[in-house]
Amino acid sequence: MNQKTPILQAQNRDKTGTRYCQRIRSKGQLPAVVYGHKQEPVSIALNFKEAISHFSKGEKIFRLGFDGGKDNEGGQVVLLKDLQFDHLGTNIVHADFARVDLNERIRTSVAIHLIGEAKGLKTAGAILMHPTNEVVVECVVTELPEFIELNIADLDVDQQITAAQLKLPGANMKMITDPHSILAQIVIQQEIVVGEATAAEGGAAEPEVLTAKKPGEGEAAAAPGAKGAAAPAAKGAAPAKGAAPAAGAKPAAGGAAKK
Repeated sequence: MNQKTPILQAQNRDKTGTRYCQRIRSKGQLPAVVYGHKQEPVSIALNFKEAISHFSKGEKIFRLGFDGGKDNEGGQVVLLKDLQFDHLGTNIVHADFARVDLNERIRTSVAIHLIGEAKGLKTAGAILMHPTNEVVVECVVTELPEFIELNIADLDVDQQITAAQLKLPGANMKMITDPHSILAQIVIQQEIVVGEATAAEGGAAEPEVLTAKKPGEGEAAAAPGAKGAAAPAAKGAAPAKGAAPAAGAKPAAGGAAKK
C-alpha cells in the first residue's frame, strides 16, 4: 500500500437503477456503492478516468473525497471489493467498496507478477503456465500490497511453484488461497495428431458393404445348388431328349437331318 492513500473524488447520488446509471456513464462517471461497518449503503458516482487509472495499477485502498475537496485526508477509507463489467467483459460499469479502518485486518485478492526468465524455457517446446494469477491474503489494511512479485528464474521443466512457496511481503500477512494452487510451472508442449492416434488405437476398420442384400431379400430366387433347383446347362450341352432346342440354337452335331 502506498504511504499516501489515493483519493477518489465522489458525488452522492440519490437515484439508482439501470437507466440512471447509463446516464451517469454517458457523462464520464462511474456508478459505485459503499457499504459495511453496520452503516447504510451509499450510492456514489466517481470520475471514470480517474478511477480506472487507479484500478489498472492494482490499487484497492482509497479515501473518498466529496464536494470537490482535493486534500480530504479525513475522508472515509474504503476497500475495492468488486468490479462489474459489461456483457462483453471489457468495460467496467460499476464498482463496489467496503468501509474499512486502517488498522483493520481484511481479506482480499492480490495480483501475482512474475519476474525473471525461467531457465526451463530454454528447452525446445517448453512453455510457461500461469494458472493462478492472484492469491487471497489476510492482512492489516496498511500492509496490503498492490501486487506480489514471484521470481521464476530457477524454474525448470516439469517444475512448479505453488502458493505455499510464495514469500509474502508482510510478516503479519497470512495466505488464504489453497497452498497447493499452482502459480507457475514449465511444461513441454506436445503436438498430438488426432487422426493418427485414433487409427493406432482402433486399427483399420472393415469397410461396410452398402450393396449387400439384406436378410430375406431374394428368397424367391432359387439359390445355386438348392434342392429342387435345376442346374444350369453346361456350355455346348445338348438339350434333354425330346426337348426342343432353345430359340436360335443350332442343332447338335451328328443329329438326324430333316427329311
